[in-house]
Amino acid sequence: MRSIRSCSRARRSREGGYALISALVLAILYFALIELLLLDSARELSEARRFRARIVAETLAENAVELAALEIVTNKSAEGTAEDWQGKMSSEMRKNDQSGEFDIIALGTSGGITEARARVVVRGIVSGRDVRIRYTMHTSP
Repeated sequence: MRSIRSCSRARRSREGGYALISALVLAILYFALIELLLLDSARELSEARRFRARIVAETLAENAVELAALEIVTNKSAEGTAEDWQGKMSSEMRKNDQSGEFDIIALGTSGGITEARARVVVRGIVSGRDVRIRYTMHTSP
């Protein structure tokens, strides 16, 4: 009978309770860590999308400036728009024939999940076939 007394049920249930509590605590900590990782990765993904959209919008605006500047020597004004799967771009060029000064204003809008806009302004002067840019200004309206 001595061997039966050593296997007390009360002792087993206490040890089993500690194991169950520690397993639940570890599970809760594990799921909390996974949730933090998911939140962090979602935040980083949205930041990456915003960054990509901003770069695409700036590139589209710069391309629109180039389109407007194609005929800067021969034309007094030019306007253009274009659109593709990455977004839309539009530009407007105005030139003063007497002074040769010109302004090019271009807008770029990225397409996709996250939308961004960029604006590029180019100012300069045309003398004969010589084109000189005084300054450019890149903004995000």
